[in-house]
Amino acid sequence: MKVVYQRCAGIDVHKKTVVVCIDVPGNREVRTFATTTRPLLELLAWLEKQKIEIVAMESTGVYWKPVWNILEGSECQLMLVNAQHIKQVPGRKTDVKDAEWITELLRHGLLTASNVPNRDRRELQELVRLRRSLTEERARITNRIQKVLEGANIKLASVVTDITGKTGMSIIRELVRGKANPTQMADLAVGKLVKKKEQLAESLEGSMNEHQRFMLKVLTDGMQTMDVQISQIDSEVEQRMRPFESSIQLLDAVPGIGRQGAEDILAVIGTDMTKYPTANHLSSWLKVCPGNSQSAGKKVRSKHQGTPWGKSLMVQLAWPAVRKRGSYFEALFKRLKARRGAKRAIVAVAHAMVVTIYHMLSKGTPYEDLGADHHDKLNKEKLIKRLSHRLGRLGYDVALTPTAA
Repeated sequence: MKVVYQRCAGIDVHKKTVVVCIDVPGNREVRTFATTTRPLLELLAWLEKQKIEIVAMESTGVYWKPVWNILEGSECQLMLVNAQHIKQVPGRKTDVKDAEWITELLRHGLLTASNVPNRDRRELQELVRLRRSLTEERARITNRIQKVLEGANIKLASVVTDITGKTGMSIIRELVRGKANPTQMADLAVGKLVKKKEQLAESLEGSMNEHQRFMLKVLTDGMQTMDVQISQIDSEVEQRMRPFESSIQLLDAVPGIGRQGAEDILAVIGTDMTKYPTANHLSSWLKVCPGNSQSAGKKVRSKHQGTPWGKSLMVQLAWPAVRKRGSYFEALFKRLKARRGAKRAIVAVAHAMVVTIYHMLSKGTPYEDLGADHHDKLNKEKLIKRLSHRLGRLGYDVALTPTAA
């Protein structure tokens, strides 16, 4: 088998140790290092002394990150590999053999590198993911507050759409104090809720105990702390995103995305589309397309390499996109929902959004909606014939007369 790399190394990564196998002309050696900073610096010095060209390591949880951070500044090329792609032969598995197996595959060019962004984008991804986790936790706290209110026979959510809005939080704070009556709390309504004071006062007639007030206080304090944290992350992300303002403005014009959605997308995929040969490669990496695995003429469920955040992010952005009246995404969703169901249809819309984003970022062109009648225009004559036949089966004679444009 052809040798691609003459001086290479494979690393089997664990929580406390890494096993490193180097392969240079006339010598193969295996050493074990701890994963603290000083032993990893010794590992770096050893690799540089051996003049290693390329290093491959498996992506084990988050344990590969400390090793990658130390080796990233060196002259040798780094390659992160999906652990599922380099499984050892059953019955012959040890840490040393794993490292030797990675080195052997790397030496002959049989490994495919994972998409690892640079340090700045990795830091941006961590900030964006933290913001998303905090936002999800805030939503869970909102649900817990709703449960406490329901347990006290207070039907605030039946009148107020968002109980964490200005009116809702003002009422909840009064409930925590335990001093205001329903009529007084209803007077705190602002905006459109002013017209619903009577309904609001009726919904606030309940029986709240001391332990429920205590739980409301704990939950609302936690929510306020979380709001401050999310606001701080927003400021930090906005500062780091300033160099990509033009790309954010491009994506902001796409239905359903918005500024925060654009920040999340750019943190995940970046702005350089040359890393993805086609839009289909980007869709596959974001996991918004089916896997390609077939055996004996049957398609089987498969796992393909990609980011674990891609599909959930794009599906979350696709739901508001399909609510825009007269848009292409709305028409696509309705077209597929009728025969494939809403869940499959929304993934198809997410895939269409990824393709749109790819071409916008690669060419720098603004968004142009294809329109709700895009599919009708693709084969107009076929559509006219099908609808005419359908009316004929219902017992009508159809005479088509073209109208003026």
